[in-house]
Amino acid sequence: MMMDISLHNIKGEEIGEISLKEDIFNAKINKYLVHQVIKRHLAEKRRGTASTKNRGEVRGGGAKPWRQKGTGRARAGSNRSPLWVGGGVVFGPTPREYSYSLPKKMKTSALKSVLSDKVKNKEIIVLDRLSLEKNKTKEMAEILKNLNARRKPLIIIEKEDKIIEQATRNIEGAKVMPVYKLNAYDLLNHGELVFTKEAINQIREVLI
Repeated sequence: MMMDISLHNIKGEEIGEISLKEDIFNAKINKYLVHQVIKRHLAEKRRGTASTKNRGEVRGGGAKPWRQKGTGRARAGSNRSPLWVGGGVVFGPTPREYSYSLPKKMKTSALKSVLSDKVKNKEIIVLDRLSLEKNKTKEMAEILKNLNARRKPLIIIEKEDKIIEQATRNIEGAKVMPVYKLNAYDLLNHGELVFTKEAINQIREVLI
């Protein structure tokens, strides 16, 4: 089954329609899967470098600070004790890896859920083609204005293009991404999705 949406040129004019596959752009929205995939994406971004020293790792502590009895002070065996200033830390953080894996089917279903939600909210714009001769931010901003893509647009192209990336990087909130890097987090983190026609045609290959 197919569904049709408008096809635009860089002037923002409707020049026809393009068919979208319903199993991708009109799939059942599964919020739980989307949540799991986003949580995993954020976990991968955590550096996991927080570290503290326990009593066996801090400096000092070789000799007993004072004799056991007769001083009037509490018993002490080491100045590395967690009770002492400068002593070890009890159950403190240690370097660890936060990332974990999810089945590919879960990630694919989450991606379809987000794309379907974007279509329902009319936040997907398809361009017949997108190419720039020079990396001019003004020219890229004009294209986005013509398309009415103002809310942190994500521009999804068929392959990496340095000129388009450089022309977009100074536009606040905008980002360029080749279709093979599509992920649920970036789709949700942006407003309008501006696809090139060729990128739309390549989506099924990305999801397989």
